[in-house]
Amino acid sequence: MTIANILNSLLRVCAMACFVSQGHAAERQLYRDAVEKPPVIEEIITAATRRPAAAQTLPASVSVLSRDVLDLINHAHIADAVERIAGVNLQRGNGQEYLPAVRSPILTGAGGCAGFQMTEDGIALRAAGFCNINELFEAHTEAAERIEVLRGAGTVLYGSNAMHGVINVITPEVSAFNTIGIDMGEYGLSRLKFSLNSKGQHSMAVQGTLTQDEGYRDTSGYGQQKITARYSYASDTIGIAMGFTAVNLNQETAGYITGLDAYKDPQRARENPNPEAFRDARAVRLWSKVRIPVGVGEWMITPYARSTEMDFLQHFLPGKPQEENGQYSVGLQTSYFAPFSKSVDLTAGVDAEYTRAFLKQTQVNPTIGSAFLQATIPQGKHYDYAVDALQIAPFIHFEWLLSDQLVATGGGRYEFMSYDYVNRMLDGRSRDDGTLCGFGGCRYSRPPSAVNDYDNYSLDATLRYQTDNDHTLYLRVARAFRAPQATELYRLQRGQQVTDLEPEKVHSVELGFKGIHNTLNYAATFYQMAKHNVIFRDVAFRNVSDGETEHQGVELEISYPLADSVMLSLNGTYARHKYANNPALFRDNDGNVIAIKGHDVDSAPRYFGGVRALWEVSSSTRVEVEWSSMGSYYLDPENAHRYAGHRLVNIRSSWRPRSNTTVYARVLNVANRAYAKRADFTTFTGERYFPGMPRRVTLGFDVRW
Repeated sequence: MTIANILNSLLRVCAMACFVSQGHAAERQLYRDAVEKPPVIEEIITAATRRPAAAQTLPASVSVLSRDVLDLINHAHIADAVERIAGVNLQRGNGQEYLPAVRSPILTGAGGCAGFQMTEDGIALRAAGFCNINELFEAHTEAAERIEVLRGAGTVLYGSNAMHGVINVITPEVSAFNTIGIDMGEYGLSRLKFSLNSKGQHSMAVQGTLTQDEGYRDTSGYGQQKITARYSYASDTIGIAMGFTAVNLNQETAGYITGLDAYKDPQRARENPNPEAFRDARAVRLWSKVRIPVGVGEWMITPYARSTEMDFLQHFLPGKPQEENGQYSVGLQTSYFAPFSKSVDLTAGVDAEYTRAFLKQTQVNPTIGSAFLQATIPQGKHYDYAVDALQIAPFIHFEWLLSDQLVATGGGRYEFMSYDYVNRMLDGRSRDDGTLCGFGGCRYSRPPSAVNDYDNYSLDATLRYQTDNDHTLYLRVARAFRAPQATELYRLQRGQQVTDLEPEKVHSVELGFKGIHNTLNYAATFYQMAKHNVIFRDVAFRNVSDGETEHQGVELEISYPLADSVMLSLNGTYARHKYANNPALFRDNDGNVIAIKGHDVDSAPRYFGGVRALWEVSSSTRVEVEWSSMGSYYLDPENAHRYAGHRLVNIRSSWRPRSNTTVYARVLNVANRAYAKRADFTTFTGERYFPGMPRRVTLGFDVRW
C-alpha cells in the first residue's frame, strides 16, 4: 500500500487536525493562575464568549489559525487558509468569490450564505437579513492577527444566521514592529502589505493590503485594496478600543466551463465563457468597544456602523441582468459580565441593529434564446425595492461550577426581526412600463409593499468535565435559527406574489474530547444536527420553506512532534449530509415530485482534510509539506452525477537571512494536477466546473523595523 493510500484511508476514517497549537488555559482566573507547563501554548479566543477564553477548555468545537500560521500560508484567497480547519470547506469560485460550508454541505442560492455568521472583531460583516454568499472577501483576512472558527450552532451571543458555524476574523492590535512586505506570483499576482504602529497609553495600528491579480483564466483577474486601523486607550477606570476597515474590490469574473470533465483539458481550463462578467464591491465598517468596571462585574458596550455596496453582472441568468445593492447599518452590542455567586457567573445583554437597504436589477440587452425566454425575460428594470430592517435581541447566559472538575453552562436568546419593504416599481410580473409578457407573464415578480415580522429563540446548554488540566470532555446541545433573507421574501418569480416563509431552525447535539497527552495535541467531535424549514425554490419557482435535512459527522484534530524539529499535523472530516424529506425541487416527465429523501445533499463530500509536516530546518529556516484531499461528492439531489474529488500537494517555506527580514517561497499544486475547485450540474448545461489552477510559484519577503 502506498503512502498516499495510507493517508487517504486515515482521512476516510476521521482525519482532521489543524496546524495550530491548541493551547492549554481556561477561562476562569484559577486556570490562568495555574502553573505553566511547557511546551503548551495558550490559545485564547473570543468567538464563543465575546471575552478572552481558552480554546482548549471551551465546551464547543473551536479552532484557531494563529498569526504564525497565517504568515506561512500567506493566502491569496480565504479558502486557502480555512481549509486547515475541521468541518470547513469553502469552494473557491473565480477571483475572490466562493461558496461556503461549515459543518454543512456547500450552500448556494439567495439565502445560502445565511447559515453562517461571518464576523470581524466579533461584529457581523453583514446585517442579519442581507447576507452575501461571498461576504468574507469584505474582511481583512490577509492582515488578521488570527482567524477563529466556531463549528456548529452558535452560542446565544449570536442570533440569526449562526446555524452551522461562525468565522471570526480578528484584526491586529498595536505591535512592537512596523512592517512592509511584497509578494509576487505567476499569472500576474502582486501584493503589497504594510503595518504601522504607535505604542503608548494611546495606541494606534494601521494595516494595509493592496493586491493585483491578472487571473489564470482569460479576461479574468481582480484588484483589491484593504485597510484596517485600530486605536486603544486604557486607564484604571475604563478601556476603549476602536476599529475601522475599508475594502474595495474590482473583479473581472470568469464563469463555469461546461462538459463532462472539461477541467481536465488545459486549454478549456483557461477559457472564460463570460468575459463580460464583473463584480465591484465596497465595504466600510467602524466600531468601538468600551469596557467599564461596575462593582464586581463589567459592562462591554460596542456601537458600530457599516456600509456595503455591490454591483455585478448576473452572467449565470438568461439575459444577464445587472444587480446593484447596498446596506447601511448602525448597531449596538451590550453585555454585562459578573459573578452571580461563588460558583455561578452570569452574562446578559441586549443587541440591536437598524438597517436601510436597497436592491435594483436591470437588464440592458435583449434576452437571447428560445421564444419563451425572449418573451418572459424583458429588457429594462426587473426589481427596484428598499427595505428598512430592525433587529432586537436580549440574551442571558450562565456558567455554574458544580465541582472542581464539572461545569455546566446554559442560556437563551430571543430575537425580533422586522422588515419594512417598499416596492419602487409596479406590483406584479409585468414589464417595467406595465405591458404584459407572453406565455402567461414575465419571469420576475414584484410583491406589493409590506411589513414582515419574525421572532425566534436560540438555546445553548453544555456539560463540561475536566479530567485534569490537560483533558476536557463535553456534551453540548443547541438550537439555532435564521430569519428569511430579504431576497427570499421580495425577489420573487412567476406567479408568486406573497411568501409565507418560516425561519429555518437547527437542533444540534455534539460530544467532544480535547486535550494534551504528553506531546500529542488532539480534539475530536461527534455531532448530529436536524434542520427544519429549509428555504428553497420549488418546481413552480416559488420560494418556500418545506425542506428538511440531517447532518452527522466526526471531526478530529491532531498535532504531534515526530522529532524535535518536525511537527506532524492532520486535519480531516467525515460527515453525511442527507435530505430528510422530499421537497418539491424537481418533477419527472409525468409531473411527479422526484423522491430524494435519504439522498446525499449535493455538493457535500463525505470526507476531506489534509496532512502537514513542518520541518524546522534551523532557527531561521522552516519548510512545510502539505497533502490535502477533497473527497468525491454528488452534483445533484438525485445523486446521478458525481465529481471524483482530488488530491493536491503544496510546499511552503520561510527563511530569515537577518533578524528583521523574512523571505517566503511557496509552490502550490506541486504535482500539477488537473482538478475542479467547484463542480456542479444543471439540467440546462450538464456538468460544469470552476477549474483549479495548475502548479504555481509565489515568492515574497517582509521587513520589520
